[in-house]
Amino acid sequence: MPLPFVFASCPLPFKNMVRLATPDDYEFIRSLYFHPLTNPWLLYEMSDAPDFPAIFDDLEAKGLLYVFETEDTPRGMFKLIPLTYRTSHIAYLGGVAIHPDYFGGGYGTQMLLEIIQLGKDRGLRRIELSTATINAKAIRLYEKTGFQKEGVLRDFCWLKSENRYMDEIMMAYIVNSQS
Repeated sequence: MPLPFVFASCPLPFKNMVRLATPDDYEFIRSLYFHPLTNPWLLYEMSDAPDFPAIFDDLEAKGLLYVFETEDTPRGMFKLIPLTYRTSHIAYLGGVAIHPDYFGGGYGTQMLLEIIQLGKDRGLRRIELSTATINAKAIRLYEKTGFQKEGVLRDFCWLKSENRYMDEIMMAYIVNSQS
């Protein structure tokens, strides 16, 4: 099981921490996945809420779900999913969200920098993600922290509640070229 990592290398006047989620984080993470401001950009539909306890348990048991906190207060979450075999130098970053109560405070940037450091500490060469092509705010954040656009995944995400597909943009951070 992956070990939690603690980093205090940020310019903000408080200590940041990225750690594995625990069962105690369930309500916070559920609140992020099903908040009306964050849900449109995350994997699960509002109608998936009844299934979320099992989803959370699975992610937490596999050591894929993380919490970003400052001053011992959870501010955000993400999943970091390592790939295997010939792609074991890659991790997929998903479920990236800052709680809306903390929007605009620089937490997204700090969390991404901590994620990049976590990837470096784990010896990753590449951290990749996808986000909706219409999510300009997220794209700006990812570019600001060194992620680069690589292409568009057409009709990638099915929005059951809207009965339509959505395109996503593939982005990656290559560790050695941007360290």
